[in-house]
Amino acid sequence: MRLAGRVAAVAEELLRRKKFVSPLDVMTGLGWLSGRVVESWEQGRTPQLDQVAAVPAERMAEVVELLHEWAEERGLAPSEVDYIAATRDRRALVFSGTDDKRYRTHWTDPELPAARREKVLERQRKVPDLVVIQPDKHWYCSQCQDTGDFHFLEDERPLCLGCADMDHLVFLPSGDTALTRRARKASGLAAVVVRWDKSRKRFQRRGLLVERGALDVAEEQCFADEELRERRKARDRERRAAQDVEFQAAFALRIADLFPRLAIERAKAIAEHAGTRSSGRVGRSAAGQALDENAVTLAVVAAIRHEETEYDAMLMAGVARAEARERIRDDIERVLAEWRAP
Repeated sequence: MRLAGRVAAVAEELLRRKKFVSPLDVMTGLGWLSGRVVESWEQGRTPQLDQVAAVPAERMAEVVELLHEWAEERGLAPSEVDYIAATRDRRALVFSGTDDKRYRTHWTDPELPAARREKVLERQRKVPDLVVIQPDKHWYCSQCQDTGDFHFLEDERPLCLGCADMDHLVFLPSGDTALTRRARKASGLAAVVVRWDKSRKRFQRRGLLVERGALDVAEEQCFADEELRERRKARDRERRAAQDVEFQAAFALRIADLFPRLAIERAKAIAEHAGTRSSGRVGRSAAGQALDENAVTLAVVAAIRHEETEYDAMLMAGVARAEARERIRDDIERVLAEWRAP
């Protein structure tokens, strides 16, 4: 496929999924920029993006031109977005040595409702979080030679929180979503804390550094509505329980319809077992919840297998699962036929 076609295909998918298209996302979709390269650039560790791409700067410029032509033909609405580095000085990120403005142009579907479009634009303009590292080995500050539990990388050099002007922040570990969201919103300065995960080969989020006052406010807010949240959780549990009861009743009726000779109490027991929430059983599958005949039959077959045959005893005796199922195949068919008989 020619480059213009590839650009159009990637852009169409981005527009469908994200409701906007940017040159950066298109080049990432083409495989010319990796997530690690983009992250390094956003953290201010790469001075110019086109210097570290997998293709020459001229090819990147060609993609930008093709994207602009495609977007104008589609009648998309352009908007210029500032790309800011996740550094203390919040410097402007540099795409290319020439015509950098075209790299910053995003394209949005003009037919989006005004409120939805504003949300999309707000997401595009979001400034990246400052990132602080929780190191897994000993280190020293590049300015004062001190050390500590966290450091901030600036121009590839570690700075202690004191030298990074962040020593007034306190650490809030991950885990409480409401507390984290509120503390982040109330804090004038905040930073995401990450730690290198050796097994996954990437940084994992561990929490936030926020202002002490912001954390106090967030804790008070969470304490104030804790009772409200508990009542809401209780209502949700009751609602889910009611939904389960209704579904299991419908499942039992479907069993009775397909197997009229089966006692209704037995049908209810099978339905309750197969339809237990989070059980992973056939009743919780999409087909089961749609009361599909095959799914309902499979639930009945499972009940027969464990309650009407010697299947479980065979497994305990060391018979292989496949062989045990083959041995009881005729027994299952016989019971199914009896229960189906009018």
